[in-house]
Amino acid sequence: MDTLTHALSGALLARATEGRHPSPDRLPRGVRMWAGFFAAAFPDSDVITRFIDPLTYLSAHRGITHSVVLLPLWALGLAFTFSWVYRRKYSWRTFVGVCALGIGIHIARDVITAFGTMILAPFSYWRVRIPTTFIIDPYFTAIILGGLIASAWWKNTRLPAVLGLTVLISYVGFQDILRHHAVGVGEEYAARHGLDVGPVEAIPQPFSPFHWMVVLTRRDAYYLTYVSLSRRDIPAIPPVDASWARRVIASYFQVEDAIWKRVPSFGSGDDINLVEQAWNSETLAPYRRFAMFPALYRVDHEKAGDCVWFNDLRFAMAGRAIPFRYGVCRDGADTAWRVYRLSTDENGREISHSIPR
Repeated sequence: MDTLTHALSGALLARATEGRHPSPDRLPRGVRMWAGFFAAAFPDSDVITRFIDPLTYLSAHRGITHSVVLLPLWALGLAFTFSWVYRRKYSWRTFVGVCALGIGIHIARDVITAFGTMILAPFSYWRVRIPTTFIIDPYFTAIILGGLIASAWWKNTRLPAVLGLTVLISYVGFQDILRHHAVGVGEEYAARHGLDVGPVEAIPQPFSPFHWMVVLTRRDAYYLTYVSLSRRDIPAIPPVDASWARRVIASYFQVEDAIWKRVPSFGSGDDINLVEQAWNSETLAPYRRFAMFPALYRVDHEKAGDCVWFNDLRFAMAGRAIPFRYGVCRDGADTAWRVYRLSTDENGREISHSIPR
């Protein structure tokens, strides 16, 4: 979720949990909502790890600042900071509760996306994910804004904020129902074709809560498809100059017409041993911890040595190159692997970036 929506959700929660009657030991409404706003934005401060290197950011993002274990520590730190900002006009004790709520709603919101959140950091790299909601969901944001606007209009009651949160929770619940429906699509396909697969995953997609990518995982390959649970027609093929949004929307088919694609996990043929060595190299360990559906992108054989590149199919989407492509290169069989990031410039050309290790 974008940081602004996180911050707005913190302000809405702060308003919804405000005491019914003002008292000397309570924060004024405006101060309380601003504290909730900034506290809910705080976990994304881990963006500073980008200045170390992109792979560190990828493996550390949604780590310690998103940890429920460390939440009390962050809430206390923010409470003291806010008290200092207001020159101790308000005690840190009046801030700590709203700070904890703001951080908590941020963590909860990130858990329902496919990226995953390390809620037990720093004691575990495990990423919990219940992927009901795409990372940028305009409907989700609109519900929050509606609750805040209604709260500003009806100032004498917190009911609009409570109703806004109730609608928000209901919306996520509805998305979870759709997620289970999408998982059922995958399970039915696997059963019909006699495929022995692991747990079926459904990944939310942009523009509609009815858009899903369904992924079946086998030892040697993935089977994936893009479906719209609301579509009742075959989408028209967009023209060559169609916008990215139009191309994406046209890639989701109704369940009956779903197009399944088989993607090998680590290729085949003569390179398979090389690919497995590259994937299991120590220098790629942070990417292994992060990737949900790792798959070979390509192998480059050059005079200078070999390079092996990987995707995470979790981020595969029509009309764009898959982000977070990483790989390793070496000069010869007896040399160490070096990690690189692969990006695309404005002309669509791929550029590799060395990452110091």
